[in-house]
Amino acid sequence: MIGTALSHHRIEEKIGAGGMGEVVRATDSRLDRWACLENLVTSSIRPWRTPAMSGRITFSLLFMFLMGFPVAAFSEEQPLREAVPHDNFVIREEMVPMRDGVKLYTVILTPKDAEANFPVLLKRTPYDATGVLRGHPTSRFESILGYQFLGDDYVYVVQDIRGRFESEGDYFMYRAPRGAFNKTETDETTDAWDTIDWLVKNVPSNGRIGIWGTSYPGWLTLAAMRDPHPALAAAVPFNPVVDVWKADDWFHWGAFRVTYAFDFIYSMETRLDEFTGYPYEKQDLYDWLLGFAGVGAVLGERLDDRHEMWKRIIENPSYGPYWRDVAADQWFDSPPRLVPALHVHGYWDQEDIYGSPAVYEAIETHDRDNDLNFFVGGPWYHGQHFSKGSQLGDVEFDQDTAKRFREDVLVPFLRRYLHDERDASIAPVTVFETGTNRWKRFDQWPPVGEPKRLYLHREDVLTFDKPRARSAATEYVSNPAKPVPYAPRPNWSGDYDNTSAFTQWQRWLVEDQRFVDGRPDVATWVSDPLDKPLTVRGPVTAHLFAETTGTDADWVVKLIDVYPDDAPRFAMSGFQLMVSGDILRGRYRQDYDEARPVTRDQVLEYTIPLPHTNHTFLPGHRLMVQVQSTWFPLYDRNPQTFVPNIMSAPASAYKSQRQRIHHSAEHATYIQLRVDAAE
Repeated sequence: MIGTALSHHRIEEKIGAGGMGEVVRATDSRLDRWACLENLVTSSIRPWRTPAMSGRITFSLLFMFLMGFPVAAFSEEQPLREAVPHDNFVIREEMVPMRDGVKLYTVILTPKDAEANFPVLLKRTPYDATGVLRGHPTSRFESILGYQFLGDDYVYVVQDIRGRFESEGDYFMYRAPRGAFNKTETDETTDAWDTIDWLVKNVPSNGRIGIWGTSYPGWLTLAAMRDPHPALAAAVPFNPVVDVWKADDWFHWGAFRVTYAFDFIYSMETRLDEFTGYPYEKQDLYDWLLGFAGVGAVLGERLDDRHEMWKRIIENPSYGPYWRDVAADQWFDSPPRLVPALHVHGYWDQEDIYGSPAVYEAIETHDRDNDLNFFVGGPWYHGQHFSKGSQLGDVEFDQDTAKRFREDVLVPFLRRYLHDERDASIAPVTVFETGTNRWKRFDQWPPVGEPKRLYLHREDVLTFDKPRARSAATEYVSNPAKPVPYAPRPNWSGDYDNTSAFTQWQRWLVEDQRFVDGRPDVATWVSDPLDKPLTVRGPVTAHLFAETTGTDADWVVKLIDVYPDDAPRFAMSGFQLMVSGDILRGRYRQDYDEARPVTRDQVLEYTIPLPHTNHTFLPGHRLMVQVQSTWFPLYDRNPQTFVPNIMSAPASAYKSQRQRIHHSAEHATYIQLRVDAAE
């Protein structure tokens, strides 16, 4: 499923949700009579901006205001759930004031009959704080939180960010820090600061606050670290959104993730007090999107003024000041204080595969003693660290990797920095090595390795030797009318409640690439079977020498592990596992900030950053590289004819072009790898 807006960002709220607890509702959490009236009037003017707090107040209450009738009986809100005597936790709901007077709805879950003050674990979210209590009725704290339950000696807090669900204020997706693109006095950093300050003063605790969150809440976690409150003692950004242009939510190196963006933006900005799925005419988005040219403008006609992020994307298809401003790895050039942080990354994160390594690297330069900035990598889809981690798609890992991570890394990290248990320690870097299926520990990421170049040759051969041919190239025709699918069809739309669609979206990066191998518009090179293991760690970079008959082109490069035809598990026989792959839009070959035409019929070098990996190619396996020019419908089609703004390209611009990948001595296309020094 392409635009899993709901799966992407609601998965953390979904897991472990449900249950009950004693409810405490403080007096200052109620809206007074005039505040209610103001909210109702505001809601009637801008209904799409109505948080659920206003929605709970009925039209009948407004009538009572206007007629002057008593309203005391109506001002009491229903508690989040009813308490029962055998609850082992207490629920408290608060409206926490920010410095500008806006109040944010906050759910506080505390162990019942606690004999000591515990640290606080805070999550700030745009996905409904009340979701923490949705699910089957239970009175057990651990059943409420599921995989996120790390012990009954924490206070767990979840807060709706401003403008979402129960919180007051206006909502802006990925609200820019105060400055050029945010002229107010507040942003997600100040809201986090004010929330932590209120928690320290109003919730019994040991004075240590930790903040965590996955994806968008991971970005919010990083915002809290940008100018941290003195009480902020630990942070865990899981799979955070970091740079939405380079290789997270909206773009990958200039190529627009059109259906993903459309689905998520529609679900988030249509109504701010609920998730709204788009009613697609066709469920297979490959068919649905194929008939549209200039998708930015065409799909924009299906949106309106509520969908501010879509307008931002369409107006800024190139990199630039706005995208840099909201990119979290740009926030830590001179951090006022380093918060102990555990950066959690998934090798097959289908949504935010760029963020964790990037922000870890940005902060690591300031961690002089190598004891505050930690990195974890696991074989997971987006958010799988809070699920079962024994396999992903057809790929098995011989253990529950997610459980091992939680028990062996996450828990010790939080106990060290939130409970001050100095004997609880973890390595600076803990990463799972796929292929061998074992955990490894290092002092830095990536560890020291030997740089190696994997070269393309004629006759579809792949070796570590540089080609000697004076002239050699492989060509194919890229036809925008028949794009290469990113995953086996059908390519469904985002539907969080559709198990089949959700599972398809989670696993697309580990699909057997034989579904496109052999297509005339996919070029393939493969090595001989290995006679000894080859372990690749860290970032992968493709240096592609290519030419096109067009004036623009997309280039997709995939590094693949080809399993033996007689693999021990029959289902993996001949399997083609993509271990790293990504896309670059040719117009940004020279400058991400400025789109420029590609010179037709000229050999040019394209440098394509591919995601980090930690994988061992085992003996008997082969390395493979695939190159193609479409990855549809996850990424919009390049018309292959340069137009200034690709978002509004006319249908006449979409033309077939011949692509040539060069692999000669002069123009040697290669994949840059970091190979384990011990290999």
